[in-house]
Amino acid sequence: MIRLHIPQPLSAGAALAPTLDQSRYLTQVMRLKAGDPLLVFNGADGEWRCVIAEALKKGVVLRAEEKVREQVTPPDVHLLIATVKKSALEFAVEKATELGAARIGLITTARTQPQHVRMDRLEAIAEESAEQTGRLDVPKVAAPRRLAEVLDGWDASRRLMFCDETGGAPALTALAEAGGGSWAILIGPEGGFSPEERERLRALPFTTAVSLGPRVLRADTAATTALTLWQAAVGDWER
Repeated sequence: MIRLHIPQPLSAGAALAPTLDQSRYLTQVMRLKAGDPLLVFNGADGEWRCVIAEALKKGVVLRAEEKVREQVTPPDVHLLIATVKKSALEFAVEKATELGAARIGLITTARTQPQHVRMDRLEAIAEESAEQTGRLDVPKVAAPRRLAEVLDGWDASRRLMFCDETGGAPALTALAEAGGGSWAILIGPEGGFSPEERERLRALPFTTAVSLGPRVLRADTAATTALTLWQAAVGDWER
C-alpha cells in the first residue's frame, strides 16, 4: 500500500491536505481515486490508514480512519558525514535513512572539497526513503557545519564512533564493549582526516576510534558499513 509522510496532526476523522506534488503522485502517477486507501505517518502519531475523501484538480483531501501502528522511537544514532560528491552523498542519506539513523549531519573538514549541497534534494531523499522502508519518522538532515564547531558544542553523553581509515579497534568489538545508549558515527571525506583533526578526535573522552576493515572505503560505503555494524552490535535489529 502507498505510504506518505504528511507532517500534519493525525487523529480519527482528521482531514489532511497533501502537497500539490503528493496529490499529483496519488492521482496522476498511481491513479488513485476517491475512496482508495493509503497509509500516512507524520513522525509523531503513528501510522494511519487513510482514504481519499476528495480528488480535485486543485489537490487531494485525505481522511484519517484508523491507526494501524503506534509511534516508535528510532535508534539513538546520528550520522555525521563530510560533504562528498553529490551521488555519494545522496546514496549515504538514502541508506542512512533505511538503516535507522535519527539524524544526518553534514560536516566540512580540512580536506573537504568544495561542494554545492542541495539541502532540499537531500531532505526529499530522506523522506522518500522513509516512506518506502516503513519508518514512522523522517530523519532531520542538517546543513553543513565545520567539524571543529561541531566538536566544540558536543554533548559528551553521546558517544562518537570515529571511523579512522588509519586504524582503530575492530568496530564490532569496540561497539560491543562500549554498549548501547546515544551514539554518533563520523565519516570523513575521500581524502581522510588531517593529522590535526585525527589527533583531536582521538583525544576526546567520548570518542571510540574504530576500523572498518583492511580496505579504504568510499565515504558512502563507509557510512553504510558503519551504520550496519552499529545496528548489529547495539541497535534495534532484535526488535
